[in-house]
Amino acid sequence: MPANKNLLLLPGDGIGPEVMYEVQRIIDWMDRKRQVTFDLTEDLVGGACIDARGVSITPATVARAKLADAVLFGSVGGPQWDKLGFDSRPEISILTLRRELGLFANLRPAIVLDPLVDASTLKAEVVRGLDIMIVRESTGGIYFGEPRGVTSLPDGRRRGVNTEVYDTDEIERVARVAFDLARKRQGRVCSVEKANVMESGLLWRETVAALHMREYSDVALSNMYADNCAMQLVRNPRQFDVIVTTNLFGDLLSDLASMLTGSLGMLPSATLGAPDASGRRHALYEPIHGSAPDIAGKGIANPLGQLLSFAMLLRYSFDMDEDAGMIERACTNVLASGLRTADVMAPGCAKVGTHVMGEAVLRELDKLNA
Repeated sequence: MPANKNLLLLPGDGIGPEVMYEVQRIIDWMDRKRQVTFDLTEDLVGGACIDARGVSITPATVARAKLADAVLFGSVGGPQWDKLGFDSRPEISILTLRRELGLFANLRPAIVLDPLVDASTLKAEVVRGLDIMIVRESTGGIYFGEPRGVTSLPDGRRRGVNTEVYDTDEIERVARVAFDLARKRQGRVCSVEKANVMESGLLWRETVAALHMREYSDVALSNMYADNCAMQLVRNPRQFDVIVTTNLFGDLLSDLASMLTGSLGMLPSATLGAPDASGRRHALYEPIHGSAPDIAGKGIANPLGQLLSFAMLLRYSFDMDEDAGMIERACTNVLASGLRTADVMAPGCAKVGTHVMGEAVLRELDKLNA
């Protein structure tokens, strides 16, 4: 086992600190039971950082993130910061980290665990066994393109502009991530864009096809327009294995796919940078549920999305597949036992809070590690 692993924990706002605490209990368990030691650093981001330091993230925190082997992020935002200017909002912290660390590939799995088949709003026969990976480009496209902004016109009207921009190298690097993942899964990639009405979409399709022909002919490649993909995710989601798409469409489609599983509180994500010469890459992991300010501090948040994000961290940053799989199985087994947080509550199950759910996962890990 390699030397200590350097992790930066950024709990953030809302339920972030509550669910991050449950991860720290897992980390303590791994130190005691798996002889895996982590060097932990914790810092402020988002609204908590605005209140303490006047900005959503400081240069010192960015520097710590660059030095870390991996970053585990909680959530940011809340109504108390909604009136701040766009460039001052808590959410700027995550955009800053993506930009400064070069985190261009956002991995969002949508997996329906057997105990939660009935939690989906779709019929059980549609979602049972669902296992999709959406790879979203996350440092380019319309969220970062120039020109952008709001301007006043001479006649008194105002105009908002955002620009969709992609270069071939940006497309190729995220497509490589998708193809490499597909080789370890079912061997299928669906590339999603709007090549029929957007020049950037046409370039996307052509670039992915050329890369596929050069380097990944062993992987099956299909293409789909984004609007059709949204429809197909609801009609027949199991047709997909890996979906690779732009920043904007990935944002929309991954949220849609998340609800096929029944709860945002269950789903993890990873955002990866390019590997350096040694194979090390910057990486940030976070649940996709957001800060949920309406339930913050009540001890009822679902911690499983954060725990499963930590499992992704173990798998993708440290190649610790066995430990990652153990955490994933523990979460599934706890749900199968009938314990539920409010967001995935079902008839005949026992409703528990954040801490009890975390405790149940720890007990299950003890069983699996015996």
